[in-house]
Formats: sequence, C-alpha cells, structure tokens
Amino acid sequence: MTAPLSPAEGARLLKLATNASVTVAMILIAAKGVAYWQTSSMSILASLVDSLMDSGASLLNLVAVRYALAPADRQHRFGHGKAESIAALAQSTFIIGSGLFLLFEAARRLVDPAPLQAYGLGLAVMVFTIAATAALLLLQGYVIRRTGSAAIRADALHYRTDLLTNSGVIVALLLAQYGWPGMDPLFAIIAGLYILWSARAIMRDAFNELLDRELPDAQRAQILTIAEGHPEVRGVHDLRTRSSGRIDFIELHLELDGAMSLFRSHTISDEVEAAIIAAIPAADVVIHQDPAGIVEEQQDEQLL
Repeated sequence: MTAPLSPAEGARLLKLATNASVTVAMILIAAKGVAYWQTSSMSILASLVDSLMDSGASLLNLVAVRYALAPADRQHRFGHGKAESIAALAQSTFIIGSGLFLLFEAARRLVDPAPLQAYGLGLAVMVFTIAATAALLLLQGYVIRRTGSAAIRADALHYRTDLLTNSGVIVALLLAQYGWPGMDPLFAIIAGLYILWSARAIMRDAFNELLDRELPDAQRAQILTIAEGHPEVRGVHDLRTRSSGRIDFIELHLELDGAMSLFRSHTISDEVEAAIIAAIPAADVVIHQDPAGIVEEQQDEQLL
C-alpha cells in the first residue's frame, strides 16, 4: 500500500510533472513541424495540432498548478485549489477547437489530394514521438496516483490520445507509401473525431470539482469508519465532502455522551480529526459535536 503523501511532496511532484510536460510538448512541436513541412502529411498535421494543443494546455497547467499550490489567504480562505479544475475546463476548449480545425483541414485534403514526400523522416519523427510520450506518461501516471491532480489527469489524457494518434500516423504513412494515399486524410478525420470525444471526460471531471461533488463512496465510507471507530463516539451524521485541487474538505457531526464535558468532547474531536488526516493527509476537517440521540429527537419532532 502506498504511504500517504505529504503536502510538500505533492507540490514537488506536481511541479515536476508540469515542467516535464511543457518540455516534452515543445520538443515534439519542433520535430513534428519539420516532419509536416517535409512530408505535407495530413496525419502528421493531426499529430502536430494535437501537440500544439498539448503545449497550450501544459503551459496553462504550469500556471494553474503554481497558483493552486499557493497557501490560503484572507481573500481565499479555502485555498486556490480550484484553479486546477478551471485549467482542466479551459483545456477542453483547446481540445474542441483543435479537433474542429483538424476535421476541416482533413476534409479539404480528402477532396483535393496532394502527394506525400519524405516518408522516412516522417516515420522516424513519429517513432521518436511515441517514445517521448510514453516516458512522460509513466511520470504523469505516478504523479496522478500520488496526488490525484485534476490538471495532471487532464494533461495525461492528451498524451494518451497522442499514443493512439501517433501509432495511427505511422500506419497511415505506411499505407500511403504503398498506394493508399486516401488513408492519410481519412486517419486525420478519425483523429479529429476522437479528439472531440476526449473533451467530454475532461469537462465532466472539471465540472464535478467546480460544482463540489462529493468524494467517492469508498472514501466517504472510510471517513465514517474512522469516525465511528473511536470508542467514545456514539454516532456520526451530516457528513459532507468536496475536493478543491489537492485538498479534500470534510465536515461531519459526532454524536457524543450529552453529559460529557466540553473539554473532553473537544479532545475526542481532535483525536478523530487526527485519525482522518492520517488516512487523508491533505484533508481539511471540520467537526461539530452533538449530544447522542439529538438526530432521533429532531426526527420525532418533525413527525409531530
């Protein structure tokens, strides 16, 4: 089982992933730009458009993640974590625009075909692209598992798409070289449609966080198990959760012995809070104490 991640280590991993993403995107843009200039291949153009989109998204992530890592201040008491979700939402706009542009250009080339050149250079660039993308995805996958970052998850989706499109580019170039030139713009159309479809997942995740969707059921159950596991807790109710970047905000009510001193009830709340943070290190926990049985009494009053 992976050890809980400290906020400082999470910040370091996020910065590493965003810097690596920007660097890889810039290198791939240069390589694909040369390849398209030499080959006039629509499938390479599809891959180039995808990399341009990735670079814009990666730069946006770089800014958004650094802003999201800023500590809470007087104007932003809950921190700046939702900047990541805003960045992910903006990325989906890049994806839609890129996909529509690619569909238009590919359809134009399908109607008005043009011969391809420099197949060898095009193939070499695409093989290099696949290797660089795979290495970046390994790094991003590790960071996502450790931090759960929405922005890095959205960025990784772009690069997973790249693996598929770049593999398809190689196939399209080979088919064009052996007498199937129509496969080049046809593949670009397929890639454009896939790019548009991939925007849906990014938008969904971003909206879920911006609209304060509850944490996953398994995590909520874990929180309840921890709180109810304290020997002096009689019950738990009104659990509310949401995410904001790397921070999970958790609110709940503990039911305690009504005759207990305020000092003791506060101590129990601190112990439950510490146990929850031990399991979810980036959590921000707020606990309210209620006398045991108050929920049943309120329900009975509502029935009268």
